[in-house]
Amino acid sequence: MQQAAAPKVSFVSLGCPKALVDSERIITRLRAEGYELARKHDGADIVIVNTCGFLDSAKQESLGAIGQAMAENGKVIVTGCMGAEPEQIEAAYPGVLSITGPQQYESVLDAVHRALPPVHNPHLDLVPPQGIKLTPRHYAYLKISEGCNNRCSFCIIPKLRGDLVSRQAGDVLREAEKLVTAGVKELLVISQDTSAYGVDVKYAASPWKDREVRAKFFDLAKELGEFGAWVRLQYVYPYPHVDEVIGLMTEGKVLPYLDIPFQHASPEILKAMKRPAAQDKTLARIKKWREECPELTLRSTFIVGFPGETDSDFAYLLDWLEEAEIDRVGCFKYEPVAGASSNALGSPVPEEIKQERWNALMARQQKISARRLKRKVGTRQQIIIDEVGPTVSKGRSKADAPQIDGAVYVSSRRPLRVGEIVTAKIERADQYDLHGSVAGF
Repeated sequence: MQQAAAPKVSFVSLGCPKALVDSERIITRLRAEGYELARKHDGADIVIVNTCGFLDSAKQESLGAIGQAMAENGKVIVTGCMGAEPEQIEAAYPGVLSITGPQQYESVLDAVHRALPPVHNPHLDLVPPQGIKLTPRHYAYLKISEGCNNRCSFCIIPKLRGDLVSRQAGDVLREAEKLVTAGVKELLVISQDTSAYGVDVKYAASPWKDREVRAKFFDLAKELGEFGAWVRLQYVYPYPHVDEVIGLMTEGKVLPYLDIPFQHASPEILKAMKRPAAQDKTLARIKKWREECPELTLRSTFIVGFPGETDSDFAYLLDWLEEAEIDRVGCFKYEPVAGASSNALGSPVPEEIKQERWNALMARQQKISARRLKRKVGTRQQIIIDEVGPTVSKGRSKADAPQIDGAVYVSSRRPLRVGEIVTAKIERADQYDLHGSVAGF
């Protein structure tokens, strides 16, 4: 009897790493049911588009991706953050088969089953125990919670993804163990608000191996540090208990790296933004962290041109940036987002002033970054290799997260492998990247 051809699904994943994890979960389930992934829309039986709806520019990108899928295939299922408010998608593309919000895996699978029933072959459909990953084999995102309890005035994420829902610590650790067993060398710990992990379940403990582990930021980070992989903490709000994790960094359990979305420094603007965590003593805390862990790298994001931001607010931010010496910075010009409470604030900043402030902040940051990187010249750094070349390969140090930070370009006498961790001597630095040669394996 001839085996029926496996149904083919083409997949587009837009937005942040948290959305990428949602995509991985959907794809893992589809592969387990015998669906195959197609590289192109026109060779597929159906297309799934996982959208981003955070900013208007992201919504436009999502609508463009849906339009392309409709033009090239015609059978399209939409999910993700933009799907939480489907009116805009329905108006532009009334022919889409189904629209669901983020994390609604069952609804997406139901829509696929309706449009394209599975042809299951238990001998062919072997999914690796760690699931299907959309990242390279040597690193993986580990999502520890969904949603967010904060109500920042410029953000609609809680409206799209709901309040904080933390995973059990035991579940997170089991997933991490599977990933490391499968060859993952770096775990990137993510959520909307990583340091708030467990607050919704009152830090309840769950079984792991021969013990109970609390759903608490420090406890989870400590356990993850036992796997021998790099553990990188992202999207960390500076709550007081974050101080405890610096000790894990000095012990080498987790990477000396914190991604903290400060967004601004002016007390008036932070108040208007309704930012969580006390920001008034942040400079003193950063100083203390660096005294305790001199290797610490700080990455952050800032918004310029927020409604009501004055010249003095912006000058305050530049001075703060200079004193804090943040290593890596992303900067956004404020965009009003439909449904965000900041839209009701008066005193909008004109577009040309937003651009001037963005240029000024990035120019200032470039100097800070160059100054911080220059200190690494002459040191030896562990580098994880992302791309190999004939003589020079591209990798990252412990100070660099994939996709968002700088790179380290290393020359080597012998061919390197993707995912390999080598020791490199740093020979020179520019504004964002380091250059050196392999000094050990």
